[in-house]
Amino acid sequence: MATSFALAQDSKHDPEVRTARDTDEQQFLFDSDLAMSNMNRSMLMTPTGDIDRDFVNVMVPHHQGAIDMARAEIRYGHNDELRQLAQRIVGQQEREISVLQHALSTIARAMPSGSGHAAQHTTN
Repeated sequence: MATSFALAQDSKHDPEVRTARDTDEQQFLFDSDLAMSNMNRSMLMTPTGDIDRDFVNVMVPHHQGAIDMARAEIRYGHNDELRQLAQRIVGQQEREISVLQHALSTIARAMPSGSGHAAQHTTN
C-alpha cells in the first residue's frame, strides 16, 4: 500500500518544484491507500457460522472501501467523466450497503433469541 505513496515521491520530482497537481496526486494516493487498508482490516472477521451474516460482514466494508476510493477521485481527480462515474459509484455503493444492512436486520429478527450470532460490522 505504501508503494503508491512512495511512487508519488519519485526522484524525478524536485521537492522545491512540486506543483499543486503533485500535491493532489500524493494526497490521492495516500487517501486511496488508507481506504484500501481500512477496507482490508475491516473485512477480517471471525466466521459466525451463518454464511449470510458473514457475507454481509465482508461486503459492507468492501463497499465502504469503494466509496472512500471514489471520494478520493471526486476530491482530487481532474477528468469530469471519471469524477461523475465516481459520484455514481458512491451513490450505488451506499444503496447496496443499505440493502445489506436491511438484510442483516431481517436475518437477526428471524433468528431465535440466544443464538449467539452477532453482526461484526455496522455502518462505517
